[in-house]
Amino acid sequence: MKNDTVEMVMVPLKEYATVSQEADLGEAIHALEDAQKTFDPSKHKHRAILVLDKNGNVVGKLSMFDILMALEPKYEELGVAGSLSLSGYNPAFIKSLLKDNLLWSEPLQFVCSRAAKLRVIDIMEVPGDGVYIDAGATLDEAIHRLIMCRYHSLIVTKNEKVVGILRLADVFTQICEKIKNCEP
Repeated sequence: MKNDTVEMVMVPLKEYATVSQEADLGEAIHALEDAQKTFDPSKHKHRAILVLDKNGNVVGKLSMFDILMALEPKYEELGVAGSLSLSGYNPAFIKSLLKDNLLWSEPLQFVCSRAAKLRVIDIMEVPGDGVYIDAGATLDEAIHRLIMCRYHSLIVTKNEKVVGILRLADVFTQICEKIKNCEP
């Protein structure tokens, strides 16, 4: 892995789903769908959208998690954040949170009216420094960061400009290909 670079595995920015920070959620969903249609069907589908400012610079990321959380505003009232993990709690406790806080209590037909009011800039995740990696970094460094920080992707830069995204799924595929080609 020391000879493979992030740039060899990343998805270039021009091939990834992007949307303006001024867009609404519907526009973001359409941008994701459009990017899916033009992306190589043999590769993993995009699971997030990179958010651009008016100058075309990446200023955020909108994940499936971000979208679902934004559609149920009571999560914010509960203080649920992307870093919160309830995996150590039993299923009965998790179910009680749903029931006691009336989460997702409105019929899903109201999702359209909620989505129309949501702007990308208000629900996107602003990436911290740890989520950026240089295009020339080795794949072993990237794998280490993906594992240690439990990221699903890293934003790839070259000369301090975002040039792509390195997705966990693509790294995993690369590793699997290497394993399949091992000598018995």
